[in-house]
Amino acid sequence: MLVLLAGIFVVHIATVIMLFVSTIANVWMVGSSSIGTVSTGLWLLCNKTCIQLPVSSQDEASLKAVQAFMILSIIFSVVALILFIIQLFTLEKGKRFYMTGAVMLVCWMCILIAVSIYTARFTGAIVYSTNPHHGYCFILAWICFCFSFIIGILYLVLRKK
Repeated sequence: MLVLLAGIFVVHIATVIMLFVSTIANVWMVGSSSIGTVSTGLWLLCNKTCIQLPVSSQDEASLKAVQAFMILSIIFSVVALILFIIQLFTLEKGKRFYMTGAVMLVCWMCILIAVSIYTARFTGAIVYSTNPHHGYCFILAWICFCFSFIIGILYLVLRKK
C-alpha cells in the first residue's frame, strides 16, 4: 500500500511540474520561417526574440480562456497535492481520498477545456511561418490531461489502510 501511495504521489508531482512547463514555455505550436524556427505559446511569439503574441480581436477571448483554464488547472493540481498530504496524515483507516480525487478531476476538466479550445482555435495558425506543427508543451498538456484523470480516479477508489 505504501508503494502505491508513493507512486501516486510521484506521478502527481510530475503532473504538477509538467503543467507548469506546458503553461509557461512558449512551444505550443512550432513552424519554420526564412529567419529560423518560430514558436508560439500561450503568452509569446518567439523567433530569435520573443514578442507579445499577436492575436486577432475575435481570438483574444479564446486565448484568455485557454490561459485562465491552464492556470486554474495548476492551482487545482497543487491544491489536490496539498489535500492528499493533509488527508494522508489525518484520515482514519478505511477512509477514502474523496476530496483529493474530486479536486483532481476538476483539474482534469480545466485541462480538457483549455486544450480543446486551443486545438479548435489556434492549431496551425502561426504568423510568418510555414509547416506548423504542435510543440512539446501542447503534447505535455495532453499527457497531463491523461495523468490527472487517472490520478483523480485512483484517489476516489484508494482506501487508506
